[in-house]
Amino acid sequence: MKDTHKNGLVLEGGGLRGMFTCGVLDVMMDNGITFDGAIGVSAGAAFGVNMKSGQRGRALRYNLQMAGDKRYMSWRSLILTGNLFNAEFCYHTVPCEIDIFDKEAFARNPMEFIAVCTDVQTGEPVYHVMDHIDYDELEWIRASASLPLVAQPVHVGGYVLLDGGLTDSIPLKFMQEHGYERNITVLTQPMGYRKLLSKHLGMMKYITRKYPKVYECLRQRPDMYNGQLDYVLHEAAHGRTLIIAPPEKLDVGRVEMKREKLQKVYDEGQRVCEAMLPQIREFLGVNG
Repeated sequence: MKDTHKNGLVLEGGGLRGMFTCGVLDVMMDNGITFDGAIGVSAGAAFGVNMKSGQRGRALRYNLQMAGDKRYMSWRSLILTGNLFNAEFCYHTVPCEIDIFDKEAFARNPMEFIAVCTDVQTGEPVYHVMDHIDYDELEWIRASASLPLVAQPVHVGGYVLLDGGLTDSIPLKFMQEHGYERNITVLTQPMGYRKLLSKHLGMMKYITRKYPKVYECLRQRPDMYNGQLDYVLHEAAHGRTLIIAPPEKLDVGRVEMKREKLQKVYDEGQRVCEAMLPQIREFLGVNG
C-alpha cells in the first residue's frame, strides 16, 4: 500500500544563527531528502525558500559575499530607515540582481512553502503560502524576518506585519494540524536552551507604542517559546518529530558580520545533518 503520510519541515528563526539551518538544508539537498511541505519563521523563511528553488549553497554564498557590506546591513541604515537590514537591497536587489533567485524552479517545485509573520494589529500569527516569487512575495519574507527595534513593520497583502517569531516561533503544531504527520524540526539553539525576558523590554514598549499587541507578544514571548520547545521535545519523545539542533550554543551573533563565524556555523549544520542522515531517512521512511 502506498504511504500517504505527508512529510513536513519546520524551520525556526534566529537571525544569522540560521547559517546552521543552511548547512542542514544543503546536506538534505545533496542527499535527495525532500518534503511535501515546509514552514519557515524569520531566517527560517528567508533561507528555507532556497530549498524549494533547489539552490544549494546560495544562502551561504550571498551572506559571505555581503558580510560587512553597508548596503546589506548597517547601523546607518537602521538610523536612517529604521531597518538594520536594508529593505530594498537585501530583499530585492540581492535576489534579483546579485545572487539570482530561481523563481521558475521555485514555482515548479510542488513542495508547499509557508512563511510565518505576525499581524501587529491583532498580535496573531499569519501563515502565508508561497507558490511563486514576485515583489510582494519577497516582502512577505522580509515581514517574516522583521524584528521590532531593528526593523519597521511591513505593509503587504492588506496586513501590517512583523517577525513571525513573535507569535509562532516553532510552528510544529500548525504543520501537524494541517496534515503533516511526520515533521523534521530544525532548531538554531541547543536542546537545553530556554528563552528569558528581553533586557530591552522597556525600550520595546516605547518603540511599539503604536502597536500595543506587539508589546504583549514581546512580554509573553519567553513563555510562548519555551512552551513550544517543550511541545517539540514531547513530540520527539513520542516519535512524531525528529529534531535537528546544534549540540551547543552557536558562536555567532544574530546580526553577525564575520565571515569565518558564518562559515563555521554553516559547517556545523552540515556536520550535524550528515551524522543524522540514517535517522532522517528512517524517520521519513525513505531509502538511502
